[in-house]
Amino acid sequence: MNEPRVYMGVDISKDSLDFWGSSGRPGTYANNKSGCRALACRLKKIEHVQVICEATGGYERMLVDALQSAGIDVSVVNPRQVRDFARAQGRLAKTDRLDAQVLAEYGQAMKPKATPPRSKAHRQIEEVIQRRRQLVDMAQMERCRLRQTADPAMRKSIKGLVRILEAQIKSAERRMNQLMEELPALKQAVTRLCQIKGVAMISALSLLAFMPELGSLNRAEAGALAGVAPFNRDSGTFRGRRIIWGGRSAVRATLYMVALVASRRNPMFAAFYQQLRKRGKQAKVALVAVMRKMIVYINGILKTELPAFA
Repeated sequence: MNEPRVYMGVDISKDSLDFWGSSGRPGTYANNKSGCRALACRLKKIEHVQVICEATGGYERMLVDALQSAGIDVSVVNPRQVRDFARAQGRLAKTDRLDAQVLAEYGQAMKPKATPPRSKAHRQIEEVIQRRRQLVDMAQMERCRLRQTADPAMRKSIKGLVRILEAQIKSAERRMNQLMEELPALKQAVTRLCQIKGVAMISALSLLAFMPELGSLNRAEAGALAGVAPFNRDSGTFRGRRIIWGGRSAVRATLYMVALVASRRNPMFAAFYQQLRKRGKQAKVALVAVMRKMIVYINGILKTELPAFA
């Protein structure tokens, strides 16, 4: 028989880690390497423990790595779901200690699956892709400012910064290529996806980095995880519009650009898009349908050993 789990909630902020659970007294540790190791050592003494924490945009990574290295199961959950769980109980107060308690109770009630550990190479690729995207956004903002600036000195300053950002973008792309060379399996997957018209190297690498489950999902799971699966909005005799909801925003943003190109250049997806438009679908609705069809197709390509011909 499976032993009962002991759920410990950890509320993560920039500087501190507040934890609470039914086993052991609550406490606080610093959110740094020594604090994460100390908390991991303390939790390791508890049998069948599972830690519940929220995705906090990166502040959770150090703790998750420390816990997984210590052999402790940890679940990184969606903050919105935890907050809805607290509201359903009528709990409106919010402090770090109360949030940790809510996380522990959420784990006890919902029993989420443990988050699988990520390899060092996967984390590096994800960070490089994120950094490149940040640099591209900054360069675009500076180009917009250049069009709005007339002063010669300020224009020279903006142009100089744009050149620096463009050099940094190229440096990030060289790092991406280097990491791919070190991982033959990843390089092979990227090469196969690039055979699809409309999918470029950076887009393929982004999809694989932010959605590593690709190739192991079914059709419904692939669409839902990417956030392009339509959900019903019906009540009684009312039939509302189907809308997409949730999913991974980084995957959806990449998929949008890929689908935009594929709906014009890829014969298979362009025909599908035009068919939907002729049936009266709005352009955005048709494009989301292309996004869903594309992520399902990509998932299928990675499931098999067959090359992509689309």
